[in-house]
Amino acid sequence: MAILVVGSVAFDSIETPSGKAERCLGGAATYFSLSASYFTDVRVIAVVGEDFTAQEEDVLKRRGIDTRGLEHVAGKSFFWRGSYMKNLNEAQTHETQLNVFESFSPKIPVEYADSEFLFLANIDPVLQETVRKQMPKVRMVCGDTMNYWITGHRENLERVLKGLDGLLINDGEAKLLAADNNLVRAAEKILRMGPKSLIVKLGEYGATAFFSDRLFPGESKHLSLPFRAPALPLSEVVDPTGAGDSFAGGFFGYLASQKEVTLAVFKRAMFYGGVMGSFAVERFGTERLQKLTREEIEQRFALFRELSHLD
Repeated sequence: MAILVVGSVAFDSIETPSGKAERCLGGAATYFSLSASYFTDVRVIAVVGEDFTAQEEDVLKRRGIDTRGLEHVAGKSFFWRGSYMKNLNEAQTHETQLNVFESFSPKIPVEYADSEFLFLANIDPVLQETVRKQMPKVRMVCGDTMNYWITGHRENLERVLKGLDGLLINDGEAKLLAADNNLVRAAEKILRMGPKSLIVKLGEYGATAFFSDRLFPGESKHLSLPFRAPALPLSEVVDPTGAGDSFAGGFFGYLASQKEVTLAVFKRAMFYGGVMGSFAVERFGTERLQKLTREEIEQRFALFRELSHLD
């Protein structure tokens, strides 16, 4: 099943205790697409400037990602500079240049109309809603957001939430969205806002899913408790920048690769999300995601199973 992802394709300059990397390929849609491409077909909608060359686009094409929705316009691509010198779990932003992304208006190629899965990466909720309305027949739609949209564009975001099968955000964002510092209560409040499920990313502590009985009506008795998927303990984290987006790509990519999305498949997908996030942090930018094999993914998934006794 093909996934359509709408989000940012960007350049990042990053500093961590492991070193520095200048203008490496990044952006939420990039991490998501590369991660999901190991499981299913991926189509990407984003905007880039003249500094995004055929060399960068080939990174996506080598993974079989459909880039017909990648719009090339005059100007410079979205750029972010940040560091993790104080805390690997929290980025310090030093510079953000929206550039061509500031006037981004997603255009859906006619060839993408039959996409069955839709992921709305972290962009303006007005744009998320616009894309969602143009894809009324998708089987499943999930999305992401961040503090900026939660605090400054809440009304627009709340309209998007009503149409999501799953919302993927971190614990700080969940507590901010619900105005509640207790994660369980926060999740209950968010589910009442509309999404059928909430996946809370907890960084080095894994991820927790909370369910509405609207997601799997036939399995409502199994949805009352949240489901926790652990993270794999790593001896070294080089760059955590794209971990959350890589988690989302692995999670949603696995869902789209299955004939049917059941509760059991959903839970297994969270483990694949953790697998892809664990690979992403091993190198700067998307370097590690560009050079994986499915065998490596399955070997690490086996480690997750052993760690958690999933089966």
